[in-house]
Amino acid sequence: MMRKKPELLCPAGDMEKLKMAVLYGADAVYLAGTSFGMRAFAGNFTPEELPQAVRFAHDHGARVHVTVNTMPRNEEAAALPAYLEQLDGAGVDALILADLGAFTMAGKYAPRCERHISTQQSIANYACAAAWYDLGAKRVVLARELSLPEIREIREKVPRELELEVFAHGAMCVSYSGRCLLSNYMTGRDSNRGACAQPCRYQYALMEEKRPGEYFPVFEDEKGTYIMNSRDMCMIDHLHDLTDAGVDCLKIEGRAKSGYYAAIIAGAYRHTLDDVFAGRPIDPVWRDEVEHVSHRHYGTGFFYGQPGQYYENSRYIRDWQICAVVQSCDEAGNAVLSLRNKFTVGDTVEVVGPDCKPFTMTVPPMTNAEGEALDCPRTPQMLFKMKLPRPVPAYSFVRHAVELSPA
Repeated sequence: MMRKKPELLCPAGDMEKLKMAVLYGADAVYLAGTSFGMRAFAGNFTPEELPQAVRFAHDHGARVHVTVNTMPRNEEAAALPAYLEQLDGAGVDALILADLGAFTMAGKYAPRCERHISTQQSIANYACAAAWYDLGAKRVVLARELSLPEIREIREKVPRELELEVFAHGAMCVSYSGRCLLSNYMTGRDSNRGACAQPCRYQYALMEEKRPGEYFPVFEDEKGTYIMNSRDMCMIDHLHDLTDAGVDCLKIEGRAKSGYYAAIIAGAYRHTLDDVFAGRPIDPVWRDEVEHVSHRHYGTGFFYGQPGQYYENSRYIRDWQICAVVQSCDEAGNAVLSLRNKFTVGDTVEVVGPDCKPFTMTVPPMTNAEGEALDCPRTPQMLFKMKLPRPVPAYSFVRHAVELSPA
């Protein structure tokens, strides 16, 4: 039996990414303030930016969830009440929490915010999920290590009012979600405080104790072995199964990724989810969009059982590059754009935008802000003008296929 349509929750590492995710179809976004969030290198939101972010999202019918999911030390716990009051006052819809003390404080100092339990808690059974509900949680983010049958059983054994959220797309952690301390040991960057260096992606070889400097392949390819590597999760082909398991929210990973990523993945899942729930055939145009962002090889995580060891390298697949972002466009297709990467008159490019299917065009003559002819805009972020074959919304992208060196 088909369940209600899940909320599509997308990452918003900064204001541009928030706008991209919302305009391309997110029902909700998750973000962090400058404290207590698990992504230290995302742009994050200052106390001045946060109300603006909430206002933009609410004006477009989207909710805002804020991560407060680090494990605070004593001095940080002392600063939490004021921070929680600030989030409550900004109109934040939900807080994503991991620490029991922070959870309790949130109930007192941010009473208007729903309390969601972070994946950092590794909730893997119905008893744990129900215990958090009894304490006042509105939603639990389930551990990424669960299979669909396990999720289905949790749904059957917890109150219907408790919402279940799962990750549906993005990077996977080789350890229990976020609990790995390999980064702390190898680089001094704390994985539980948002600074993971992802040493699980490194290339490794074997060295015998009495033969220092001699490296023996372990071996999967000529450059070493990737003994802890993992695929990126992609469940866009399996949304029926997720919704039939009773999931209330599908979460897209990637607050540290680009605005282009936030937009394209949000749009792909938005249209595919809408097709699934309308009983329409899934439009392959949107399914194909997940291949147009930088990603590792895709897999389905643990939903269908153990994913098995992935032995290939950890390099990203990058076949598309952003040329420009549309700032404005009139009904005749006259567009003002902001440059991201060089491209030239006569190039073949694609244009894709909010609720706008990708289409191909040949780059026509361009002009700079003063109206002077341009063959190839070169200054990053510069504004220039170009005639498009049809009108498109602001925040549409111009992109082209490229051969980039592996990352």
